[in-house]
Parts: sequence; C-alpha cells; structure tokens
Amino acid sequence: MTPHPLTILTGASRGMGHAMAEQLLQSGAHLLCISRQTSADLAALAQERGATLEQWSADLADAAPVADRLANWLGAFHPSALANAALINNAGVIPAITPLRDGEYADVANALRVGLEAPMLLCAAFLKATQGWAVPRKVLNISSGLGRRAMASSGAYCAAKAGMDHFTRCLALEEALQAHGAKVCSLAPGVVDTDMQVQLRGADPTAFPDLANFAGLHAQGQLASPQDAAKRVLACLARADFGAEPVADARG
Repeated sequence: MTPHPLTILTGASRGMGHAMAEQLLQSGAHLLCISRQTSADLAALAQERGATLEQWSADLADAAPVADRLANWLGAFHPSALANAALINNAGVIPAITPLRDGEYADVANALRVGLEAPMLLCAAFLKATQGWAVPRKVLNISSGLGRRAMASSGAYCAAKAGMDHFTRCLALEEALQAHGAKVCSLAPGVVDTDMQVQLRGADPTAFPDLANFAGLHAQGQLASPQDAAKRVLACLARADFGAEPVADARG
C-alpha cells in the first residue's frame, strides 16, 4: 500500500483555509478539517478526487476537548502507512475593530482563545501523539504581519499572532532536541482578500486610524486571492527547508 500524506487543518470553512483544503484534497490524501461548520463542497471534492476527508464541527474557543479528541484520533494511525503528517493552525478571529478600552471582554477573550490558546493546545496534542513517528512531521501556524507590527484598535488579534510567533520559536527549540523532531514554522501569508479585510474596511474611521491603508490596498488590487495565498502557503510547507526559520513570511 502506498503511504499517504496526513494533514490536519483548522479554519477550513471559508477564505484561505477553504482554499487550502481544496488544494490538499488530492488523490490518496487524508485530510481532517476542524471548523465551526462543515463543507458539503469539500466532501464532494474529496469523493471526486479519491481523497479521504474527515470534518469535525468544533468551536476552538473551547479547544481542550478538541485537543483530546485529536490526540486519540492520531493514536489510531500506524505511521508506516503515512508518507508524512502535518498540522496547519489556520483558524482565527478578529474582534470588533476598536480600542481595547472599548472592546467587549468576551470578544477579546474569544479572540485569544481561538487565535493563541487553541493553536498551542492542538500543537501539544499533535506533537505528543506523533512523538514516536519516524515519518516527516510539520507544524505550520498561520500568523500575520500584525504579529510583528502593532496596529491600533487590533490589540487582541495582534497579541494572538505575536504569541503564536513566539511559542513557535519555543517549539522549534524543543523539537530540535528530538531524534525525529517536527519542523515548525509560524508563517505570515501576506495580505489576503478575506472576510477579515472586509471587516477592517468597514470599521469606524474614528476608532481605526489605519482604515485608509486597508481601503487603499483593496482599491489598488494589492490583495492576494485566497486561492493564490493558499498555493503560496502550501508551497512553503512543501519546501525541503521548511522550518529553517521558525518565523517567516510566505512572500520571502
């Protein structure tokens, strides 16, 4: 039996996550998507292409049960049947675009749970469950330039992505000590035409001083399509030197 690739992807129901799922669903591939909603389109595409697709409907604001389920699920695999295994933490939310003092406490907490706590717990589950596997293992955390550049009225999102970058650096140090350690990278995909961009352009200009910059990117056609961004991100994941830099940018 030919070994097949195994990928776990969060946030696959729309935007770049959905585009990545479409591109990952190739013949023989095994893909697990974890999102708030499942996708009939992806299920049909998997059947058409001869791929195995599993979809879990889950709220990653409560990630501990999902991490437990993932660890148990991975424990049922025999690594000899796999060509490689990868976890892609793509899910994230941006709360209302407003100064932190004016934000809803629950929205701030939700953004940090989905954007930082959930990736940490899923990484822990993936790395622990696959620790003894000799096949190549990779963790790709989808970050943002806003994890590396502060922006007013976006404190929770910026903090989540900055935390993602830094815990990925820690993971890289830990995995480098293992005999078959995973390669890890926190990758900024560039500016992508997603619902988040719509939210930014629709913000109250009195609360969001950067609104004109984002409106300009859209007006000038400088936003990458979800499909193009997904292709670029997955090309980075496939590189032989993936993880050489634990924090990187898909645009080079």
